[in-house]
This record gives sequence, C-alpha cells and structure tokens, in this order.
Amino acid sequence: MTAPTRSRTVIREATPDDAGTVRTLIGEIAAHQAQSASVTVTAEQWAGYLERPDITVLLAEIDGDAVGYVSAVRRLHLWSGEDIVALDDLYVRPGHRDTGVGRLLMSELAARSEGLTITWGVQPDNDAAIRFYRRLGATVRAKVVCVWTARQRT
Repeated sequence: MTAPTRSRTVIREATPDDAGTVRTLIGEIAAHQAQSASVTVTAEQWAGYLERPDITVLLAEIDGDAVGYVSAVRRLHLWSGEDIVALDDLYVRPGHRDTGVGRLLMSELAARSEGLTITWGVQPDNDAAIRFYRRLGATVRAKVVCVWTARQRT
C-alpha cells in the first residue's frame, strides 16, 4: 500500500481572469468577519484592479483550486517619503488553515515587495492571527482605527 500523495501549494499572482475568484474570496473573508454588507466591489471592478501595478493579489492554489489569498497596495508613506506595502487581506479558507498556506502567502508577498516595509491591521481580539504574525517575526503594535465617511457632517 502506498502513502497518499500530498498536493503542493502553488502561489501565483492573480490576473484579470481571476477576478471572480478574488471577489469570491473577499466575500468569504467579509462573511467570516461579519462584514458582508461592506463588500460592494464587483468582479468586473476587480478585473481592472488586477491590471494596476500598485495592487498585488497572490493566490494560493492546491490542484488548481484557490485556498487563500493575500492582497496589498504599494503606496507612499508620507512620514518617511518612501513607499510601503499596505497589506489589505490575508485569508486562508477553512480546512487549509494551519497547513502553512498563510506563511507561504506572506513569504511570497515579502519576496515581491522589494524589501519595502509591509504594514497591516488586525482585530485586537483575533488572537490566532496575532500569534501567527508574531511567529512570522512581525511587531504587533496597538492602534485604534477610525473610519469616517466624508458625507458625514459634524
């Protein structure tokens, strides 16, 4: 009897053809965070975003099926006058967590970030994510994030 073969995780850059998959994954992470109503972007919009040089989306696939993604935007950090990479989402589908997929996605993002600092936010009660980021070697700093819609008046 032979041992079962283990499928290899492939990390690749998303293309405009992957817009539907990216939109689906965004919907899943939003649902996981009880924020589905906040997601208004369409797959058609994502097709355009995936052509932009300042946006990076990496897909993790096993046997051609997406099991996770990381998304980030390269932008200017006004204090230092240098570019940084602002990570937007890191998401691994249930059933594939704690298998190294998140680490692979983060490692590949770092490899493609030209040595730039990568920053991101995490909910303070997301203990599993904070442990994961610390194991990566990230510094975790407490900061409150405020949201203000410009249409609001004071």
